[in-house]
Amino acid sequence: MSDPKAPNIDKRDTPAWGLYQRENFWKANDGQVPPFNTDPGKLEELAKEKLTQNGWYYASSNAGQSYTHLANRQAFFRHRIIPRQLVDTNTRTTSTTIFGHKVSAPIGIAPIGINKIYHPLGELPVAKVAKELNIPYSLSTAGSQPIEAVAKANGQGPRFYQLYMPHDDELTISLLKRAWNNGFDVCMLTTDTWQLGWRHDDVATSNYAFYRGIGADLGLTDPVFQKRLAAAGIDPEKEPEKAGAMWIDNVWHGRAWSWEKMPWLIKTWKEISGGRPFCLKGIQSVADAKKAIEVGCDGIVVSNHAGRQVDGAIASLDALENIVDAVGDKLYIMYDSGVRGAADVVKALALGAKFVFVGRLWIWGLSIMGETGVRHVMKALLADLDILMNVAGLQNIGQIDRSLLGNSEPSCLA
Repeated sequence: MSDPKAPNIDKRDTPAWGLYQRENFWKANDGQVPPFNTDPGKLEELAKEKLTQNGWYYASSNAGQSYTHLANRQAFFRHRIIPRQLVDTNTRTTSTTIFGHKVSAPIGIAPIGINKIYHPLGELPVAKVAKELNIPYSLSTAGSQPIEAVAKANGQGPRFYQLYMPHDDELTISLLKRAWNNGFDVCMLTTDTWQLGWRHDDVATSNYAFYRGIGADLGLTDPVFQKRLAAAGIDPEKEPEKAGAMWIDNVWHGRAWSWEKMPWLIKTWKEISGGRPFCLKGIQSVADAKKAIEVGCDGIVVSNHAGRQVDGAIASLDALENIVDAVGDKLYIMYDSGVRGAADVVKALALGAKFVFVGRLWIWGLSIMGETGVRHVMKALLADLDILMNVAGLQNIGQIDRSLLGNSEPSCLA
């Protein structure tokens, strides 16, 4: 395997993540075993065993018949990596820069809400591990811990705030100020989830944690929302279900926003943050990517919400290819949806993404073993990337482009 005393290791500017493979191979000599299998399929199986039925349904459910989820995986399968040989990768680096932050890899923690249904500490262990590994952490407005607590857990780590925008400007401003005052220095508006998609298992089991009084901590600690609760005569201590419902009905409110509101939101965030980046998450069409540039966005996340919002939609990877061809040189393009391993990360980068967010993998780790589980999953993913770069002849992230890929069959672009 890898020699931990190899002289090239000291010359690398990022940790030798691949040594995590050796560390796990060695465990049997010390009477230990690795925490669990990180194969995505086995991860899901183990998470299903650990979670309650409702926790599992919420984490695993997709819109409709899961055709978009399937399309995401099929799109990755179509693209094949063509390794290069006899390349000196001994001092390779997995590092990159995102919005001024030098990070360990082009991999970040995607914003996912109500982590408390997966683990009692919710977002806190995830934020802690992200800081340890020096990868960006993204906090969802639907998070189940206060913004301030998540920031403390994340320490000096790079962190972004994902906004679900209420139809209450004062509340929106309050959320943005709390985020900025606690070190979240990029705002990312999710555009595809004014309300949840139709997810059969969740509907069939009345599976909505907020309506059970679970997971609304981020909102319940907001001073403006506290005023709204008081005006409505709701005591969150005595009526947690009503308080949770009022919060989430302000967030996933079912009332669409339009492009006309974007200049106000961008201006507001820029004034609060002193000009820090603003991005849109959920872009899938070239027309919307062009509109994002027109209104002044700094970046976009090409995403179909992992297939959880619109069934039968274009695969995110296919959308990425279209969008990069059209506007790839005009704004910072990130990717999200369907990532299950380092090969998927590399394929998204090769098709033109500058950065990739990962979601369900760390949710499974959190569900299985809390902080230890998140750490194991993310270190395994980083090791997978490091090893792939070594054996595929990649010296740095900048070398990953379309010349690395071959197609097994024509893609179905829309």
